[in-house]
Amino acid sequence: MKSGQRGVAQRIVYGTFDTIAEKNPASNPIEILQRAMDNAKPRLEVKPRRVGGATYQVPVEASTDRGLSLALRWVVDFADSRKGVPMKEALAAEIMDAYQGQGNAIRKRDEVHKMAQANKAFAHFRW
Repeated sequence: MKSGQRGVAQRIVYGTFDTIAEKNPASNPIEILQRAMDNAKPRLEVKPRRVGGATYQVPVEASTDRGLSLALRWVVDFADSRKGVPMKEALAAEIMDAYQGQGNAIRKRDEVHKMAQANKAFAHFRW
């Protein structure tokens, strides 16, 4: 929701659920959304930690709430970046991609995990 446009946000979300229900009549759109967010949720992330004069990217576990908020943010941002498509259709497509374990949000999660894996030598700087 940008600039308090609650009505617009509601129309987009309900339109997205209708689009998902049309494509998958046998399943519940809420369950698809939940599964997609579970797939896109990062388990680890990196946080900068300044030690001496250097800044290290220290891998830390993402809390459940933080992981969910990151997954939601990624899905909405990547849906918004799809140009030439109505937002409700773009959001439905992005949710379905995340549900199937592919798409931009999953790629972003994998990049975050790769970054944490590459910097695990600095894990002892965790506080």
